[in-house]
Amino acid sequence: MPSLAECPSQPSAISSSRVAIRAAQERDLETIQEIYAHHVLHGLASFETVAPSLEELAARRAAVLDLGLPFLVAEIDAAVVGYCYATCYRPRPAYRYTVEDSVYVAPGMAGRGIGSRLLAALIDHCERGPWRQMVAVIGNSDNRGSIALHGRMGFEPVGTFRAIGFKLGGWLDTVLMQRALGQGALTPPDDGSYPSASA
Repeated sequence: MPSLAECPSQPSAISSSRVAIRAAQERDLETIQEIYAHHVLHGLASFETVAPSLEELAARRAAVLDLGLPFLVAEIDAAVVGYCYATCYRPRPAYRYTVEDSVYVAPGMAGRGIGSRLLAALIDHCERGPWRQMVAVIGNSDNRGSIALHGRMGFEPVGTFRAIGFKLGGWLDTVLMQRALGQGALTPPDDGSYPSASA
């Protein structure tokens, strides 16, 4: 098998020192919108079919931050090359200690370790809060990159919804994966630590 050096068309990992992870700012929204629009219009990771406007993305980011949850970007040489965030898994109160992750990398940057850096930072931020479980809802069972990424980060497959979506001319599965955050289910939650904005 040829090495990566012999395959210039194959993506190679980027040195972790070159990738900076930070909180997303309003100035990042245009690039975030471009990244997400690509996945909405040309990919199967998102089940949306119309790319949201900048105003809609700003409202979504604000909703994430209002819950005390992280919304992060990855930068290389001051250019945003990916982003991630966590949201409440479901709106009913009993789900309040479970979050769902979303990770998107810019076109042409997949397979270079950026998603791993983003997801690791997202997990770290959430483990510092009251949340106890993180769920990945992965669009399309053929999305081996996302499934492998989550597996490396300690997620385990817990189920598959078959043919639950239809996009770009085909039926799509959804793969569910899950990992514990912090103490997970080993101890009861501390209701006093839950962000007041989400009460």
